[in-house]
Amino acid sequence: MLERLRARTRAFANRLRRLERRELDAFLRWIERTGNLLHFSVVVFVPLLIAAVTWLSNATAAVSFLLFPPLASGTYTLFADPEGRYSTPGKFVGGMTVGALCGWLAVASVATAGDGVSATGAALGVFLTGTATWALDLEEPTAFSTALLVLVTGNAQLAYVLGIAVSSSFVAAAFVVWRDRVYEARAQYLYQTTQGDDHVLVPVGGPDAEPVARFAAALAGAHEAGKVVLFDVVSEASERHDGDPVESGDPGQADAAPLERADDAVRTAESLAGDLEAAYDVPCEVVVAAGDRRSSGLVLRTARENNCDLIVAPYAESDRGGLSGFITGLFDSEIDVIAFRSSDGRSRWRRSLVAVRGAGDTARAMVDFALRIADSRRPVGVSTCIDRESHRRSAETTLADLVDAFSGPFETHVVTEPVEDYLSRVASRYDVVFIGSSTDRSTASRFVSPPTFRKLGDLESDVAIVHRGRRR
Repeated sequence: MLERLRARTRAFANRLRRLERRELDAFLRWIERTGNLLHFSVVVFVPLLIAAVTWLSNATAAVSFLLFPPLASGTYTLFADPEGRYSTPGKFVGGMTVGALCGWLAVASVATAGDGVSATGAALGVFLTGTATWALDLEEPTAFSTALLVLVTGNAQLAYVLGIAVSSSFVAAAFVVWRDRVYEARAQYLYQTTQGDDHVLVPVGGPDAEPVARFAAALAGAHEAGKVVLFDVVSEASERHDGDPVESGDPGQADAAPLERADDAVRTAESLAGDLEAAYDVPCEVVVAAGDRRSSGLVLRTARENNCDLIVAPYAESDRGGLSGFITGLFDSEIDVIAFRSSDGRSRWRRSLVAVRGAGDTARAMVDFALRIADSRRPVGVSTCIDRESHRRSAETTLADLVDAFSGPFETHVVTEPVEDYLSRVASRYDVVFIGSSTDRSTASRFVSPPTFRKLGDLESDVAIVHRGRRR
């Protein structure tokens, strides 16, 4: 009874851990989007900074509560739009401080009648603030707030100006740290492809094995922890279970023909592995198994057993023009997959083009892969196609958010034409074109608009179809 209770407790704990991993993975995927990261930062960091200033205000009478409205507004502007025209620390601090100084100067220049706020002083403060911020090219919105609030500080104008300068400098310093360490480094800390996809499994044995393996080696070689595993299958091995490794010198378990084929496969794969190690400076391993060459299950099992987080497989079509069952079987897993089609057997890919529909998980993965293999001196092209010109501004913002997280040269293109027409027109300028697998689209969406790769059979470049694995 006690043993059964312990078993149930362990099972329940395991389910909780799986649930926690799924929730954490879902949160990481959510926060990978730039808009979500900014909203999360506004919700978390702005209240914390205002709380810190409030504590300072409570600790000393020199800081007035009247600085909170412009400070909160300006802090929100910084974190909500870190690339915006008003999100420069110098403009933030300078604008608020200059506004407070102009308001103080207006109070000192105009005699106050009675207990009310001087209308002349208010007008003069706004005039001086507008003139000064225009001349100095400083932030304007919060400057007007600080200029007007000086008028109701009584005899504490100097303390208010100093409080504005100190508190805004504190917020600006925190913003700079957040922007440099979190926002601009989000690709390094948040985007999973930049931290993984180091161990790459390549099913070999077909006519396109060498260019596919070279492409995989170029990807893996970009990371210090990169590794390539070349996987081949020998079929018709008698008395063996599907997927069992085939080794020479194992008498009585298989006839001579399968063993000879296994030896040939091992020699061929090891020769290719040696070439890859020399050309791309990446370690390579060879695995040969008995089974069905077109079994996606066997390939996935081998990838898991060898701790591979990316599979690069030769592109294969079905009789109906879509992806073959082997490729779609690989896509139906938690492992990232690239279906690669070589056009002329090239071994270096200096010019890359990434065609995206948005700035989501798959788009970021494609940009990361393109940066890995491209010549660092050549910009990576990132493009999106729109239906009408009115969508251009939104598309440009999307591409800017996408590439801003990565370090490297980029050129972005927003085009008002069907994606297949655009790629057919420009593909010859690039060595490889990255497109998404469309597995993140709904069935209805794929029915109305078939996946792009069905229309790209005649592209004059290599094609890499990228699928992001479904994290379980």
